[in-house]
Amino acid sequence: MEIEELLEALRADLEGTMLSQSQKTGWPVPVGSGYLFVSTLPGLDLLAGDHDGWAGTPMNADDGFAWLFAGVEQGTRYKLTDGVKWEPDPWSRAYLYDEYGLMSAVEPAGAHFERHFAVEGGAMQPRTVRVWIPPGPATHVLYVEDGQNLFDPEAPWGSWKLQDSAPEAMMIVGIDNTPARMDEYTHVQDLIDGELCGGDGDSYADLVQQVVRGLVKQQYGEPGRVGLMGSSLGGLISFHIADRYPGEYDFAASLSGTMGWGSIGLSDGAQNETMIERYAKHGHQGTALYLDSGGGGTCYDADGDDIEDDDPEAEDNYCENRQLEQVLQEAGYVPDTDLWHWWEPDAEHNEAAWAARVWRPLEIFAGM
Repeated sequence: MEIEELLEALRADLEGTMLSQSQKTGWPVPVGSGYLFVSTLPGLDLLAGDHDGWAGTPMNADDGFAWLFAGVEQGTRYKLTDGVKWEPDPWSRAYLYDEYGLMSAVEPAGAHFERHFAVEGGAMQPRTVRVWIPPGPATHVLYVEDGQNLFDPEAPWGSWKLQDSAPEAMMIVGIDNTPARMDEYTHVQDLIDGELCGGDGDSYADLVQQVVRGLVKQQYGEPGRVGLMGSSLGGLISFHIADRYPGEYDFAASLSGTMGWGSIGLSDGAQNETMIERYAKHGHQGTALYLDSGGGGTCYDADGDDIEDDDPEAEDNYCENRQLEQVLQEAGYVPDTDLWHWWEPDAEHNEAAWAARVWRPLEIFAGM
């Protein structure tokens, strides 16, 4: 698409054109010997970066946006500014983090991040998918839930900073959650705070398998080893995806996974199938499994629902994960071969605790 054609499309439908072009080439848009930059941030009409010594080059004012065609080199870092306020380009595909936060970039060759907006499929809400591109060719790709918390040092719930612990040849695909997280990350319904909720896990698994993996294959080529990972409900849904698509994933990791979901509020014969019961029923499958927890407790089944989760002092899903580990061994999984279980005594149920021990599943997957 030529520059004037793009500008006409932006004038007719700014938000729609920004989104559609982001899904095609990404922003800034390569045109001929340069790139078309667009600022949709009011008042930030200077483009500053490596290309101009961060002086700030005036952009052309237009209908609700500003633009500039610049012959910059690949790898150029940039921000949008008015000379006082400095902001990363909210539409840039490629970006990095430095001491000032997120930094936009133009098709960098080395390790960096890329993002894809409004990824959707089926009944699932659209979401951003964030990709860590390793410094060299990728041999492994790991699809990870709760993408907002994985990379950004300023993530509101805390950051895993996976880019710091990622093995050298591992691509990491962070899939953002949505306000419907509890529904999307659960395979059945449960009774929570007196209300039935959850159960859209099949549709979410299909989104990951059919849409997100398709995006990665198209944009980057999917490496030979493929894994899943998540924490809490994200760990639960990772095991569900592996179970729903047997043979499609080499590895699935769960940190403090909510493996008793289905029996938390439902009991006395009304409970739905937990992941513990599902894996016991389906037996040994091809995906190697890692599960862990912090917390601790005395594990017993007082209400007769076959789930050892009735110690009110138990924390961090310790008992449910211990029970699942035992079930998996009974199904034929072999410790340190295709099954790994870790207990971090008294570790809390939060991002900091998961970030501190995530190197374990990453190291296991990298060795496969």
